[in-house]
Amino acid sequence: MAITETIEDFYKQKFDWLPDNLSRDIGHFNVFDMESCYRPDAKPVVYARRDFYKISLTCAKGIIHYADKSLEINRPTLIFFNPNVPYTFEHLEEAHSGYFCIFKELFFTELLRSNIHDLPMFSPGGQPTYVLNPSQKVYVEDIFKKMIAEINSDYRFKYDLLRNYVTELIHYALKIQPTEVLYRHPDANSRITSIFTELLERQFPIETPSQRFSLRSAKDFADQLSVHVNHLNRAIRQTTGRTTTDHISERLTNEAVALLKHTSWNVSEISYCLGFEEPAHFNNFFKKQTNSTPSSFRVV
Repeated sequence: MAITETIEDFYKQKFDWLPDNLSRDIGHFNVFDMESCYRPDAKPVVYARRDFYKISLTCAKGIIHYADKSLEINRPTLIFFNPNVPYTFEHLEEAHSGYFCIFKELFFTELLRSNIHDLPMFSPGGQPTYVLNPSQKVYVEDIFKKMIAEINSDYRFKYDLLRNYVTELIHYALKIQPTEVLYRHPDANSRITSIFTELLERQFPIETPSQRFSLRSAKDFADQLSVHVNHLNRAIRQTTGRTTTDHISERLTNEAVALLKHTSWNVSEISYCLGFEEPAHFNNFFKKQTNSTPSSFRVV
């Protein structure tokens, strides 16, 4: 997997220049029209983590490779990317229409009452994509257009307004998200399941061959949650209809597929970082989960 892309890397690769205010300790913010900044000779965007946040309105068809998932986009979509999750966007057509803004966490330090990564669209396992209908697309486009107009203005307090516009995008996405999806803890079992899921997601993505997946069994998670393993298993089964081991195995398999597709690590390295003592154990596990060998998932 590629090394984390910094905001400096972003500007050098995308534009071959750095903005004057990049070194200022203000969290940095910028906004772009995709069509106007598209460069046909630019290097493909790699699958990697970034050290900045990004909010994008894309109107082009493509596939988002986000953490262990691949999501096909064929309608206008508002997408929230955060530094904890690797991603890339695979274009399925020549058009590059839409907008995006980038910012560092410090940009919001004094504005948000809670940490930005606690918001549903930026939290582990959260919902990063919000499909828009025609009227919603126009509304979001207008916000981005206001951002572009404001950042090019000489208004002394323009960054205060820009923070408000970004916050408006966040709250607009939350408002169009179905309420039942956001309501996560109707009972104790649901709460335990949610914490288990977050602990599981925190161990990913695997970024270096030396990084190792450590919480591998139901007992490991039960110890972290200070509950008996039987209580954990019962809560997860009642909430999801599946076993704790099923969830762990599925997440391990998804990460294995991502590493096989997006890194050049050999099977022994992938086996080790996913917590298997021997490559043969990993091969047996992978074949049991996918009915295929790890080598069959390599991108030629």
